[in-house]
Amino acid sequence: MRVIKAVIAEDEAVLRAELRDGLLRLWPELVVSAEAEDGIEASRALVTHAPDVLFLDIQMPGLSGLEVAKQASGKCHVAFVTAFDKYAIAAFEQGAVDYVMKPFSAARLATTVARLREKIATTPANLDGLLRALADATGSRKEYLRWITASQGNDLRLITVEEVCYFQADNKYTLVVTPERESLIRRPIKELTDELDPQTFWQIHRGTVVNVNAIAGVTRDMGGRLRVKLKQRKETLAVSEPYSHLFRQM
Repeated sequence: MRVIKAVIAEDEAVLRAELRDGLLRLWPELVVSAEAEDGIEASRALVTHAPDVLFLDIQMPGLSGLEVAKQASGKCHVAFVTAFDKYAIAAFEQGAVDYVMKPFSAARLATTVARLREKIATTPANLDGLLRALADATGSRKEYLRWITASQGNDLRLITVEEVCYFQADNKYTLVVTPERESLIRRPIKELTDELDPQTFWQIHRGTVVNVNAIAGVTRDMGGRLRVKLKQRKETLAVSEPYSHLFRQM
Protein backbone atom coordinates (compact mmCIF):
# COMPACT_ATOMS: atom_id res chain seq x y z
CA MET A 1 0.00 0.00 0.00
CA ARG A 2 1.47 3.33 -1.05
CA VAL A 3 2.01 5.86 1.71
CA ILE A 4 0.49 9.25 0.93
CA LYS A 5 2.22 12.21 2.59
CA ALA A 6 0.27 15.26 3.70
CA VAL A 7 0.99 18.64 5.26
CA ILE A 8 -1.70 20.45 7.22
CA ALA A 9 -1.39 24.24 7.35
CA GLU A 10 -3.94 25.78 9.72
CA ASP A 11 -3.22 28.50 12.28
CA GLU A 12 -5.82 27.44 14.86
CA ALA A 13 -4.45 24.54 16.93
CA VAL A 14 -7.83 23.03 17.83
CA LEU A 15 -9.02 23.02 14.21
CA ARG A 16 -5.67 21.67 13.05
CA ALA A 17 -5.95 18.72 15.44
CA GLU A 18 -9.58 18.16 14.45
CA LEU A 19 -8.67 18.08 10.78
CA ARG A 20 -5.73 15.73 11.38
CA ASP A 21 -7.79 13.29 13.42
CA GLY A 22 -10.62 13.30 10.90
CA LEU A 23 -8.26 12.67 8.00
CA LEU A 24 -6.50 9.78 9.73
CA ARG A 25 -9.83 8.09 10.46
CA LEU A 26 -10.99 8.41 6.87
CA TRP A 27 -7.65 7.76 5.12
CA PRO A 28 -5.56 5.20 7.08
CA GLU A 29 -2.68 5.18 4.59
CA LEU A 30 -2.28 8.95 4.87
CA VAL A 31 0.79 10.10 6.81
CA VAL A 32 0.73 13.66 8.13
CA SER A 33 4.39 14.56 7.63
CA ALA A 34 4.12 18.05 9.11
CA GLU A 35 1.72 20.54 10.61
CA ALA A 36 2.14 24.29 10.15
CA GLU A 37 0.56 27.08 12.14
CA ASP A 38 1.57 29.89 9.79
CA GLY A 39 2.50 30.47 6.17
CA ILE A 40 6.26 30.49 6.81
CA GLU A 41 6.13 27.02 8.36
CA ALA A 42 3.89 25.81 5.54
CA SER A 43 6.36 27.07 2.94
CA ARG A 44 9.24 25.31 4.67
CA ALA A 45 7.24 22.09 5.02
CA LEU A 46 6.60 22.06 1.27
CA VAL A 47 10.33 22.07 0.61
CA THR A 48 11.31 19.69 3.43
CA HIS A 49 8.58 17.06 3.07
CA ALA A 50 7.47 17.30 -0.60
CA PRO A 51 3.92 16.20 0.30
CA ASP A 52 1.43 14.59 -2.05
CA VAL A 53 -1.38 16.66 -0.52
CA LEU A 54 -1.46 20.05 1.15
CA PHE A 55 -4.43 21.06 3.31
CA LEU A 56 -4.03 24.82 3.23
CA ASP A 57 -5.82 27.49 5.22
CA ILE A 58 -6.40 30.51 3.00
CA GLN A 59 -5.87 33.07 5.76
CA MET A 60 -2.74 32.58 7.87
CA PRO A 61 -0.16 34.83 9.53
CA GLY A 62 3.37 35.14 8.12
CA LEU A 63 2.47 34.20 4.57
CA SER A 64 -1.09 33.98 3.34
CA GLY A 65 -2.42 30.70 2.00
CA LEU A 66 -2.46 32.26 -1.46
CA GLU A 67 1.27 32.96 -1.28
CA VAL A 68 1.95 29.38 -0.18
CA ALA A 69 -0.34 28.10 -2.95
CA LYS A 70 1.88 29.82 -5.52
CA GLN A 71 4.74 27.64 -4.33
CA ALA A 72 2.60 24.49 -4.28
CA SER A 73 1.13 25.00 -7.76
CA GLY A 74 1.82 21.96 -9.94
CA LYS A 75 3.86 20.28 -7.19
CA CYS A 76 1.22 18.75 -4.95
CA HIS A 77 -2.55 18.46 -4.70
CA VAL A 78 -4.11 21.27 -2.69
CA ALA A 79 -7.29 21.20 -0.63
CA PHE A 80 -8.17 24.63 0.67
CA VAL A 81 -9.40 25.13 4.21
CA THR A 82 -11.61 28.18 4.60
CA ALA A 83 -14.38 29.79 6.60
CA PHE A 84 -15.41 31.96 3.64
CA ASP A 85 -17.85 30.68 1.05
CA LYS A 86 -16.74 33.13 -1.64
CA TYR A 87 -13.17 31.80 -1.42
CA ALA A 88 -14.23 28.17 -1.39
CA ILE A 89 -16.57 28.50 -4.36
CA ALA A 90 -13.97 30.38 -6.41
CA ALA A 91 -11.33 27.77 -5.59
CA PHE A 92 -13.56 24.87 -6.50
CA GLU A 93 -14.78 26.38 -9.77
CA GLN A 94 -11.24 27.11 -10.91
CA GLY A 95 -10.27 23.44 -10.67
CA ALA A 96 -8.56 23.20 -7.30
CA VAL A 97 -8.71 19.66 -5.96
CA ASP A 98 -11.27 20.51 -3.30
CA TYR A 99 -12.02 22.62 -0.27
CA VAL A 100 -13.06 22.09 3.33
CA MET A 101 -15.27 24.59 5.11
CA LYS A 102 -14.73 25.59 8.74
CA PRO A 103 -16.17 24.37 11.08
CA PHE A 104 -15.44 20.91 9.68
CA SER A 105 -18.22 18.50 8.77
CA ALA A 106 -17.46 14.77 8.85
CA ALA A 107 -19.57 14.23 5.73
CA ARG A 108 -17.84 17.03 3.82
CA LEU A 109 -14.40 15.82 4.86
CA ALA A 110 -15.30 12.31 3.66
CA THR A 111 -16.25 13.77 0.27
CA THR A 112 -12.95 15.66 0.10
CA VAL A 113 -10.97 12.53 0.93
CA ALA A 114 -12.83 10.53 -1.74
CA ARG A 115 -12.03 13.15 -4.37
CA LEU A 116 -8.38 13.33 -3.34
CA ARG A 117 -8.06 9.53 -3.52
CA GLU A 118 -9.30 9.67 -7.11
CA LYS A 119 -6.83 12.35 -8.13
CA ILE A 120 -3.77 11.43 -6.08
CA ALA A 121 -2.10 9.57 -8.96
CA THR A 122 -2.69 12.43 -11.41
CA THR A 123 -0.55 15.50 -12.04
CA PRO A 124 -1.29 18.25 -9.48
CA ALA A 125 -3.26 21.18 -10.85
CA ASN A 126 -1.71 24.42 -11.99
CA LEU A 127 -3.25 26.99 -9.66
CA ASP A 128 -2.62 30.19 -11.64
CA GLY A 129 -6.26 30.61 -12.58
CA LEU A 130 -7.37 29.85 -9.06
CA LEU A 131 -5.03 32.41 -7.54
CA ARG A 132 -6.24 35.10 -9.93
CA ALA A 133 -9.85 34.30 -9.01
CA LEU A 134 -9.10 34.43 -5.30
CA ALA A 135 -7.20 37.70 -5.68
CA ASP A 136 -10.24 39.15 -7.45
CA ALA A 137 -12.51 37.83 -4.70
CA THR A 138 -10.53 39.65 -2.04
CA GLY A 139 -10.97 42.96 -3.87
CA SER A 140 -8.56 45.41 -5.44
CA ARG A 141 -6.67 46.35 -2.25
CA LYS A 142 -2.96 46.42 -2.97
CA GLU A 143 -1.02 43.54 -1.46
CA TYR A 144 2.26 44.73 0.01
CA LEU A 145 5.41 42.67 0.40
CA ARG A 146 5.14 40.34 3.38
CA TRP A 147 8.33 38.28 3.25
CA ILE A 148 11.80 38.23 1.73
CA THR A 149 14.10 35.37 0.78
CA ALA A 150 17.76 35.90 1.71
CA SER A 151 20.72 33.61 1.08
CA GLN A 152 22.57 32.24 4.10
CA GLY A 153 25.44 30.18 2.70
CA ASN A 154 23.82 27.24 0.89
CA ASP A 155 20.47 27.83 2.59
CA LEU A 156 17.61 30.21 1.94
CA ARG A 157 16.22 32.15 4.89
CA LEU A 158 12.67 33.47 4.92
CA ILE A 159 12.37 36.86 6.63
CA THR A 160 8.96 38.38 7.30
CA VAL A 161 8.89 42.15 6.85
CA GLU A 162 7.72 42.52 10.46
CA GLU A 163 11.14 41.24 11.57
CA VAL A 164 13.04 43.88 9.60
CA CYS A 165 14.42 46.92 11.46
CA TYR A 166 15.57 48.65 8.29
CA PHE A 167 16.75 48.22 4.71
CA GLN A 168 19.90 49.89 3.42
CA ALA A 169 21.14 50.20 -0.15
CA ASP A 170 24.41 48.46 -1.03
CA ASN A 171 25.07 49.09 -4.74
CA LYS A 172 22.75 46.70 -6.63
CA TYR A 173 22.05 44.80 -3.43
CA THR A 174 20.06 45.69 -0.33
CA LEU A 175 21.09 45.01 3.24
CA VAL A 176 18.22 43.58 5.28
CA VAL A 177 18.75 44.24 8.99
CA THR A 178 16.82 42.38 11.72
CA PRO A 179 17.53 42.56 15.48
CA GLU A 180 19.84 39.53 15.31
CA ARG A 181 21.55 39.65 11.93
CA GLU A 182 22.17 41.27 8.55
CA SER A 183 21.51 39.67 5.16
CA LEU A 184 22.15 40.79 1.60
CA ILE A 185 19.51 40.33 -1.08
CA ARG A 186 19.95 40.84 -4.80
CA ARG A 187 17.29 43.54 -5.17
CA PRO A 188 17.73 47.32 -5.40
CA ILE A 189 16.19 49.30 -2.59
CA LYS A 190 14.00 51.35 -4.95
CA GLU A 191 12.30 48.16 -6.15
CA LEU A 192 11.72 47.08 -2.54
CA THR A 193 10.36 50.46 -1.52
CA ASP A 194 7.67 50.27 -4.18
CA GLU A 195 6.44 46.99 -2.64
CA LEU A 196 6.51 47.96 1.04
CA ASP A 197 3.55 49.37 2.98
CA PRO A 198 4.29 53.11 3.27
CA GLN A 199 2.39 53.25 6.57
CA THR A 200 4.93 50.88 8.11
CA PHE A 201 8.14 51.56 6.18
CA TRP A 202 9.43 55.13 5.89
CA GLN A 203 12.19 56.20 3.57
CA ILE A 204 14.45 58.42 5.66
CA HIS A 205 17.40 58.68 3.28
CA ARG A 206 18.00 57.94 -0.38
CA GLY A 207 19.46 54.59 0.64
CA THR A 208 17.60 53.82 3.89
CA VAL A 209 14.07 52.60 4.64
CA VAL A 210 13.13 52.03 8.29
CA ASN A 211 10.34 50.05 9.94
CA VAL A 212 8.45 52.61 12.06
CA ASN A 213 7.74 49.90 14.64
CA ALA A 214 11.51 49.54 15.18
CA ILE A 215 12.04 53.23 15.96
CA ALA A 216 12.84 54.11 19.59
CA GLY A 217 13.17 57.85 18.94
CA VAL A 218 15.22 60.51 17.16
CA THR A 219 18.21 62.56 18.19
CA ARG A 220 20.42 65.24 16.64
CA ASP A 221 24.12 64.86 15.95
CA MET A 222 26.78 67.53 16.47
CA GLY A 223 25.86 69.09 13.13
CA GLY A 224 22.18 69.32 14.02
CA ARG A 225 21.14 66.52 11.66
CA LEU A 226 18.47 64.07 12.73
CA ARG A 227 19.37 60.47 13.47
CA VAL A 228 16.96 57.62 14.18
CA LYS A 229 17.50 55.50 17.28
CA LEU A 230 16.34 51.88 17.10
CA LYS A 231 14.77 49.69 19.78
CA GLN A 232 16.83 46.57 19.12
CA ARG A 233 19.96 47.82 17.35
CA LYS A 234 22.82 49.97 18.67
CA GLU A 235 23.52 51.92 15.48
CA THR A 236 21.62 55.09 14.55
CA LEU A 237 20.39 55.98 11.07
CA ALA A 238 20.89 59.29 9.32
CA VAL A 239 17.79 61.22 8.21
CA SER A 240 18.33 63.40 5.15
CA GLU A 241 16.66 66.81 5.00
CA PRO A 242 13.90 65.90 2.49
CA TYR A 243 12.57 63.32 4.99
CA SER A 244 12.98 65.25 8.25
CA HIS A 245 9.31 66.31 8.15
CA LEU A 246 8.37 62.73 9.07
CA PHE A 247 9.65 63.33 12.60
CA ARG A 248 8.30 66.79 13.36
CA GLN A 249 5.67 65.40 15.70
CA MET A 250 8.07 63.12 17.54
